[in-house]
Amino acid sequence: MFLKKFKSFVLLLSLIIIPINTYAYSDYIIASGENIGIKLNSNGIIIVGTYEIDDKNPSIDAGLQVGDIITSINDTNITTISEMVNLINSSDSNTIKVGFLRDNKEKSTNLELYDDNGTYKTGLYVKDSITGIGTLTFIDPETRLFGALGHEIIESNTGKILDITDGEIFDSKVTGITPSSDGEPGEKNATFNSSDIDGKIKENTNKGIFGNYTSSINNLKKYKVAKLDDIKLGEAKILTVLDGEKIGEYSINIIKVSNTKDKVKNIVFEITDNDLLKKTNGIIQGMSGSPIIQGEYIIGAVTHVVVDNPHKGYGIVITNMLEEAEN
Repeated sequence: MFLKKFKSFVLLLSLIIIPINTYAYSDYIIASGENIGIKLNSNGIIIVGTYEIDDKNPSIDAGLQVGDIITSINDTNITTISEMVNLINSSDSNTIKVGFLRDNKEKSTNLELYDDNGTYKTGLYVKDSITGIGTLTFIDPETRLFGALGHEIIESNTGKILDITDGEIFDSKVTGITPSSDGEPGEKNATFNSSDIDGKIKENTNKGIFGNYTSSINNLKKYKVAKLDDIKLGEAKILTVLDGEKIGEYSINIIKVSNTKDKVKNIVFEITDNDLLKKTNGIIQGMSGSPIIQGEYIIGAVTHVVVDNPHKGYGIVITNMLEEAEN
Protein backbone atom coordinates (compact mmCIF):
# COMPACT_ATOMS: atom_id res chain seq x y z
CA MET A 1 0.00 0.00 0.00
CA PHE A 2 2.81 2.36 0.86
CA LEU A 3 4.58 1.57 -2.40
CA LYS A 4 1.49 2.41 -4.45
CA LYS A 5 1.10 5.71 -2.66
CA PHE A 6 4.78 6.48 -3.19
CA LYS A 7 4.51 5.81 -6.92
CA SER A 8 1.50 8.09 -7.18
CA PHE A 9 3.37 10.84 -5.40
CA VAL A 10 6.39 10.54 -7.72
CA LEU A 11 4.16 10.69 -10.79
CA LEU A 12 2.41 13.81 -9.55
CA LEU A 13 5.70 15.45 -8.68
CA SER A 14 7.07 14.62 -12.14
CA LEU A 15 4.16 16.29 -13.85
CA ILE A 16 4.77 19.42 -11.85
CA ILE A 17 8.51 19.78 -12.35
CA ILE A 18 9.06 18.66 -15.95
CA PRO A 19 10.73 21.71 -17.53
CA ILE A 20 9.51 23.23 -20.75
CA ASN A 21 12.31 24.41 -23.02
CA THR A 22 12.08 28.16 -23.19
CA TYR A 23 14.69 30.52 -24.51
CA ALA A 24 15.29 34.13 -23.65
CA TYR A 25 16.77 35.35 -26.92
CA SER A 26 15.22 38.47 -28.40
CA ASP A 27 12.66 38.51 -31.20
CA TYR A 28 14.89 40.99 -33.04
CA ILE A 29 18.68 40.66 -33.15
CA ILE A 30 21.56 42.39 -34.89
CA ALA A 31 22.78 40.64 -38.05
CA SER A 32 26.46 41.51 -38.32
CA GLY A 33 28.55 40.16 -41.20
CA GLU A 34 31.63 41.83 -39.71
CA ASN A 35 34.99 40.15 -40.30
CA ILE A 36 36.59 39.25 -36.96
CA GLY A 37 39.86 37.95 -35.62
CA ILE A 38 39.50 35.01 -33.24
CA LYS A 39 41.72 33.68 -30.46
CA LEU A 40 40.83 30.57 -28.46
CA ASN A 41 42.77 29.47 -25.38
CA SER A 42 42.81 25.71 -25.02
CA ASN A 43 41.91 23.89 -21.83
CA GLY A 44 45.41 22.54 -21.33
CA ILE A 45 48.45 22.28 -23.58
CA ILE A 46 47.92 20.25 -26.74
CA ILE A 47 50.64 17.98 -28.12
CA VAL A 48 50.65 18.66 -31.87
CA GLY A 49 53.86 16.88 -32.86
CA THR A 50 57.13 15.27 -31.74
CA TYR A 51 60.77 15.43 -32.78
CA GLU A 52 63.94 13.39 -32.30
CA ILE A 53 66.92 14.34 -30.17
CA ASP A 54 70.17 12.47 -30.86
CA ASP A 55 68.26 9.74 -32.73
CA LYS A 56 65.88 9.31 -29.81
CA ASN A 57 62.31 10.48 -29.35
CA PRO A 58 61.80 11.06 -25.61
CA SER A 59 58.11 11.88 -25.95
CA ILE A 60 57.30 8.63 -27.77
CA ASP A 61 59.47 6.71 -25.31
CA ALA A 62 57.32 8.23 -22.54
CA GLY A 63 54.14 7.05 -24.27
CA LEU A 64 52.90 10.52 -25.20
CA GLN A 65 50.90 11.00 -28.41
CA VAL A 66 49.71 13.78 -30.70
CA GLY A 67 46.36 14.96 -29.34
CA ASP A 68 47.21 14.37 -25.68
CA ILE A 69 46.51 17.39 -23.48
CA ILE A 70 49.16 18.18 -20.87
CA THR A 71 47.56 19.37 -17.63
CA SER A 72 50.39 19.23 -15.07
CA ILE A 73 54.15 19.09 -14.61
CA ASN A 74 55.48 17.45 -11.44
CA ASP A 75 51.94 17.50 -9.99
CA THR A 76 51.56 21.26 -10.53
CA ASN A 77 48.58 22.16 -12.72
CA ILE A 78 49.32 24.21 -15.84
CA THR A 79 47.25 25.83 -18.62
CA THR A 80 49.87 27.71 -20.69
CA ILE A 81 53.14 26.92 -22.42
CA SER A 82 54.95 29.59 -20.39
CA GLU A 83 53.91 27.84 -17.17
CA MET A 84 55.15 24.56 -18.60
CA VAL A 85 58.52 26.05 -19.59
CA ASN A 86 59.00 27.68 -16.18
CA LEU A 87 58.36 24.42 -14.33
CA ILE A 88 60.69 22.48 -16.62
CA ASN A 89 63.47 25.04 -16.25
CA SER A 90 63.12 25.05 -12.47
CA SER A 91 63.23 21.25 -12.24
CA ASP A 92 66.20 19.78 -10.37
CA SER A 93 65.97 16.50 -12.28
CA ASN A 94 66.41 15.36 -15.87
CA THR A 95 63.09 13.52 -15.61
CA ILE A 96 59.73 15.19 -15.07
CA LYS A 97 56.30 13.80 -14.29
CA VAL A 98 53.76 14.78 -16.95
CA GLY A 99 50.03 14.65 -16.24
CA PHE A 100 47.83 14.53 -19.32
CA LEU A 101 44.40 13.74 -20.70
CA ARG A 102 43.72 11.21 -23.44
CA ASP A 103 40.14 10.56 -24.50
CA ASN A 104 39.06 12.50 -21.36
CA LYS A 105 40.93 10.03 -19.11
CA GLU A 106 43.62 11.24 -16.72
CA LYS A 107 47.04 9.67 -17.19
CA SER A 108 50.64 10.38 -16.20
CA THR A 109 54.09 9.41 -17.36
CA ASN A 110 57.75 10.25 -16.79
CA LEU A 111 59.46 12.25 -19.55
CA GLU A 112 63.24 12.40 -19.89
CA LEU A 113 64.66 15.86 -20.58
CA TYR A 114 67.73 16.52 -22.76
CA ASP A 115 70.09 19.35 -21.89
CA ASP A 116 71.19 21.26 -24.99
CA ASN A 117 73.73 23.88 -23.81
CA GLY A 118 71.60 24.81 -20.81
CA THR A 119 68.23 24.53 -22.58
CA TYR A 120 66.00 21.58 -21.79
CA LYS A 121 64.42 19.81 -24.77
CA THR A 122 61.37 17.58 -24.47
CA GLY A 123 60.84 16.21 -27.98
CA LEU A 124 57.40 17.83 -28.01
CA TYR A 125 55.70 20.40 -30.21
CA VAL A 126 52.87 21.95 -28.22
CA LYS A 127 50.14 24.58 -28.57
CA ASP A 128 47.98 26.41 -26.01
CA SER A 129 45.91 28.67 -28.28
CA ILE A 130 44.56 29.06 -31.82
CA THR A 131 44.10 32.26 -33.83
CA GLY A 132 42.23 32.80 -37.07
CA ILE A 133 39.50 34.80 -38.77
CA GLY A 134 35.78 34.34 -39.38
CA THR A 135 32.51 36.23 -39.60
CA LEU A 136 30.38 37.52 -36.75
CA THR A 137 26.80 36.28 -37.22
CA PHE A 138 24.66 38.00 -34.61
CA ILE A 139 24.52 40.08 -31.44
CA ASP A 140 21.47 39.90 -29.18
CA PRO A 141 20.90 43.54 -28.16
CA GLU A 142 19.17 42.55 -24.90
CA THR A 143 21.62 39.94 -23.55
CA ARG A 144 24.69 41.07 -25.57
CA LEU A 145 25.36 37.42 -26.39
CA PHE A 146 27.06 36.93 -29.76
CA GLY A 147 27.49 34.00 -32.12
CA ALA A 148 29.94 33.47 -34.98
CA LEU A 149 31.07 30.87 -37.55
CA GLY A 150 28.09 28.48 -37.23
CA HIS A 151 30.47 25.55 -36.73
CA GLU A 152 33.21 24.44 -34.37
CA ILE A 153 36.90 25.34 -34.47
CA ILE A 154 39.06 22.23 -34.84
CA GLU A 155 42.72 21.89 -33.95
CA SER A 156 44.28 21.08 -37.31
CA ASN A 157 46.96 18.65 -36.11
CA THR A 158 44.62 16.46 -34.08
CA GLY A 159 41.44 16.90 -36.11
CA LYS A 160 39.47 17.33 -32.87
CA ILE A 161 37.24 20.15 -31.65
CA LEU A 162 39.28 22.47 -29.43
CA ASP A 163 38.28 22.29 -25.77
CA ILE A 164 38.69 25.87 -24.54
CA THR A 165 38.86 27.86 -21.33
CA ASP A 166 38.01 31.18 -23.00
CA GLY A 167 38.94 33.42 -25.90
CA GLU A 168 38.43 36.75 -27.62
CA ILE A 169 37.17 38.28 -30.84
CA PHE A 170 38.74 41.45 -32.19
CA ASP A 171 38.86 43.81 -35.16
CA SER A 172 39.96 42.42 -38.52
CA LYS A 173 40.42 43.80 -42.05
CA VAL A 174 40.24 41.77 -45.26
CA THR A 175 43.32 42.49 -47.38
CA GLY A 176 42.72 40.14 -50.30
CA ILE A 177 40.82 37.13 -51.65
CA THR A 178 42.07 33.75 -52.85
CA PRO A 179 39.20 32.46 -55.03
CA SER A 180 37.76 28.96 -54.70
CA SER A 181 38.09 26.30 -57.38
CA ASP A 182 36.47 22.89 -57.73
CA GLY A 183 37.90 20.73 -54.94
CA GLU A 184 39.85 23.61 -53.38
CA PRO A 185 38.07 26.21 -51.20
CA GLY A 186 39.53 29.70 -51.40
CA GLU A 187 40.01 32.03 -48.45
CA LYS A 188 39.90 35.57 -47.15
CA ASN A 189 43.31 37.04 -46.43
CA ALA A 190 43.15 39.38 -43.47
CA THR A 191 44.99 41.21 -40.75
CA PHE A 192 43.72 41.69 -37.23
CA ASN A 193 44.36 43.83 -34.19
CA SER A 194 44.27 41.57 -31.15
CA SER A 195 44.41 44.57 -28.79
CA ASP A 196 41.09 45.95 -30.08
CA ILE A 197 38.81 43.42 -28.39
CA ASP A 198 35.11 43.23 -29.30
CA GLY A 199 34.00 40.30 -27.17
CA LYS A 200 34.88 37.43 -24.86
CA ILE A 201 34.40 33.86 -26.09
CA LYS A 202 32.84 31.35 -23.68
CA GLU A 203 32.04 28.34 -25.89
CA ASN A 204 33.35 26.48 -28.93
CA THR A 205 30.63 24.07 -30.15
CA ASN A 206 29.50 22.38 -33.35
CA LYS A 207 27.08 25.30 -33.86
CA GLY A 208 29.68 28.05 -33.56
CA ILE A 209 31.61 30.12 -31.05
CA PHE A 210 29.63 32.11 -28.50
CA GLY A 211 30.23 34.69 -25.81
CA ASN A 212 29.59 38.21 -24.58
CA TYR A 213 29.91 41.21 -26.90
CA THR A 214 31.70 44.16 -25.29
CA SER A 215 31.86 46.84 -28.02
CA SER A 216 29.25 49.42 -28.98
CA ILE A 217 26.09 48.22 -30.72
CA ASN A 218 24.46 51.60 -31.26
CA ASN A 219 22.70 52.15 -34.62
CA LEU A 220 23.25 48.57 -35.83
CA LYS A 221 20.28 47.21 -37.78
CA LYS A 222 18.07 44.57 -36.16
CA TYR A 223 16.28 41.76 -37.99
CA LYS A 224 13.38 39.58 -36.88
CA VAL A 225 14.43 36.08 -35.82
CA ALA A 226 13.02 33.50 -38.26
CA LYS A 227 11.64 30.18 -37.09
CA LEU A 228 12.15 27.19 -39.38
CA ASP A 229 8.65 27.57 -40.86
CA ASP A 230 9.36 31.22 -41.76
CA ILE A 231 12.18 30.25 -44.15
CA LYS A 232 11.19 30.01 -47.80
CA LEU A 233 12.90 28.54 -50.84
CA GLY A 234 14.19 31.11 -53.29
CA GLU A 235 15.85 34.50 -53.01
CA ALA A 236 17.88 35.57 -49.98
CA LYS A 237 21.18 37.33 -49.32
CA ILE A 238 24.29 37.00 -47.20
CA LEU A 239 26.20 39.72 -45.37
CA THR A 240 29.98 39.44 -45.46
CA VAL A 241 33.21 41.44 -45.92
CA LEU A 242 35.36 41.04 -49.03
CA ASP A 243 37.46 44.21 -48.78
CA GLY A 244 38.67 46.07 -45.70
CA GLU A 245 35.86 46.35 -43.16
CA LYS A 246 32.96 47.08 -45.53
CA ILE A 247 30.02 44.68 -45.09
CA GLY A 248 28.43 43.85 -48.45
CA GLU A 249 25.10 42.23 -49.37
CA TYR A 250 25.21 39.38 -51.90
CA SER A 251 22.33 37.43 -53.43
CA ILE A 252 21.82 33.68 -53.01
CA ASN A 253 19.11 31.15 -53.87
CA ILE A 254 17.90 28.79 -51.14
CA ILE A 255 17.43 25.29 -52.56
CA LYS A 256 16.47 23.24 -49.48
CA VAL A 257 15.53 23.75 -45.82
CA SER A 258 15.32 20.94 -43.25
CA ASN A 259 15.61 20.33 -39.52
CA THR A 260 18.52 17.91 -39.51
CA LYS A 261 19.08 15.63 -36.52
CA ASP A 262 22.29 17.36 -35.44
CA LYS A 263 20.73 20.81 -36.10
CA VAL A 264 23.49 21.90 -38.49
CA LYS A 265 23.56 22.12 -42.29
CA ASN A 266 19.83 22.96 -42.25
CA ILE A 267 19.97 25.19 -45.33
CA VAL A 268 21.29 24.35 -48.78
CA PHE A 269 21.89 27.33 -51.07
CA GLU A 270 23.75 28.51 -54.15
CA ILE A 271 25.48 31.81 -54.82
CA THR A 272 23.75 33.82 -57.56
CA ASP A 273 25.46 37.19 -57.12
CA ASN A 274 27.71 37.91 -60.12
CA ASP A 275 29.94 40.34 -58.21
CA LEU A 276 30.58 37.79 -55.47
CA LEU A 277 31.22 34.96 -57.95
CA LYS A 278 33.61 37.15 -59.94
CA LYS A 279 35.68 37.92 -56.85
CA THR A 280 35.53 34.65 -54.91
CA ASN A 281 34.14 32.02 -57.33
CA GLY A 282 31.76 31.00 -54.56
CA ILE A 283 32.10 30.32 -50.85
CA ILE A 284 35.53 30.77 -49.31
CA GLN A 285 37.13 30.16 -45.93
CA GLY A 286 36.53 33.08 -43.58
CA MET A 287 32.97 33.43 -44.85
CA SER A 288 31.69 31.03 -42.17
CA GLY A 289 29.21 32.83 -39.96
CA SER A 290 28.01 35.26 -42.63
CA PRO A 291 24.35 35.98 -41.76
CA ILE A 292 21.68 34.80 -44.19
CA ILE A 293 18.88 37.36 -44.60
CA GLN A 294 15.47 36.86 -46.22
CA GLY A 295 13.28 39.96 -46.30
CA GLU A 296 13.29 41.40 -42.78
CA TYR A 297 14.28 38.06 -41.23
CA ILE A 298 17.67 36.74 -40.19
CA ILE A 299 17.26 33.06 -41.02
CA GLY A 300 20.70 31.53 -40.51
CA ALA A 301 24.42 31.64 -41.20
CA VAL A 302 26.81 30.25 -43.81
CA THR A 303 28.73 27.26 -42.44
CA HIS A 304 30.22 25.01 -45.13
CA VAL A 305 31.07 24.93 -48.81
CA VAL A 306 30.29 22.06 -51.16
CA VAL A 307 33.93 21.34 -51.99
CA ASP A 308 33.33 19.98 -55.50
CA ASN A 309 31.08 22.94 -56.34
CA PRO A 310 32.01 26.08 -54.35
CA HIS A 311 29.02 27.95 -55.80
CA LYS A 312 26.91 25.88 -53.38
CA GLY A 313 27.00 25.72 -49.61
CA TYR A 314 25.25 24.95 -46.34
CA GLY A 315 23.86 27.08 -43.55
CA ILE A 316 22.59 26.60 -40.01
CA VAL A 317 19.21 28.06 -39.01
CA ILE A 318 19.54 31.02 -36.68
CA THR A 319 17.38 29.61 -33.87
CA ASN A 320 19.80 26.69 -33.44
CA MET A 321 22.66 29.14 -32.94
CA LEU A 322 20.64 31.30 -30.54
CA GLU A 323 19.62 28.31 -28.44
CA GLU A 324 23.23 27.15 -28.28
CA ALA A 325 24.38 30.62 -27.19
CA GLU A 326 22.11 30.41 -24.15
CA ASN A 327 23.25 26.93 -23.02
